[in-house]
Amino acid sequence: MIKKLISLFKILNSNSRPGEVANAVCLGVLLGFVPKNNLLWYLLFVFFSFVRINKTAYFLITLLMSFIAPALDGFFDNLGYTILTTQALTQVFSTLIDIPFVGFTKFNNTIVCGALAFSLIIYIPLFIGIVLFIKLWRTKITVLWNNSKICQFFYKLPLINKFREASLELM
Repeated sequence: MIKKLISLFKILNSNSRPGEVANAVCLGVLLGFVPKNNLLWYLLFVFFSFVRINKTAYFLITLLMSFIAPALDGFFDNLGYTILTTQALTQVFSTLIDIPFVGFTKFNNTIVCGALAFSLIIYIPLFIGIVLFIKLWRTKITVLWNNSKICQFFYKLPLINKFREASLELM
């Protein structure tokens, strides 16, 4: 687990493109919010595993959002109910449910529908926010942190020094 956390900090400071990391975070949020007991989740998981993204960030964010999602189930339920009962979409959903195997995706579940819709709505703003954060992290925050007295104090501690050496070995 410590190696994964070190790897996450390495990602923020590495030469990888910020878009790959931001895309991984956004896809992780999407998969973390959608309930796991349906075919839709498994299809998305397999598909996103073959997309060129940072897999460490993808898996860590998916895991983190899976723990946060139950707290948002009420919101997802209301949003999904609103979408599924919209008159303009009723015919579309009726047609989809008649297609074989589409019912296994449980798109007609209010929480699945709401979580998927919410994740798609926040995808682009979150992507832009993460890209800006990574650029800010690499140019300003890392420099300020490494030059701070708090950081210098922590680097002198034996456990933190081993953690730092381990992160340098991974690079």
